[in-house]
Amino acid sequence: MIPWGGMLSKKHQMQLAHRLSRIRGQIEGIRKMVEGPRYCVEILNQIAAVRAALSSVGRLILEDHLKTCVKGAIKRGQGEREIKELMDVFEKF
Repeated sequence: MIPWGGMLSKKHQMQLAHRLSRIRGQIEGIRKMVEGPRYCVEILNQIAAVRAALSSVGRLILEDHLKTCVKGAIKRGQGEREIKELMDVFEKF
């Protein structure tokens, strides 16, 4: 269920979809590196790059969520619920 209709804007959906497609390509590249004769440090560097890219996607989604869902909930006097939900998500990171 999406509370209060909070969803990513079309603009952000497109940007994030593009970034995730690039990450998918990076992961495929890592798979090929593992299958081929590649130096372990090169593979680890690519894994670090994918982690950084995923973190960037997460930050963009978090920013969007804060600016829309959390901000709106606070204006409606329901901020505590949104903040708790967000803190639960942070526990997973």
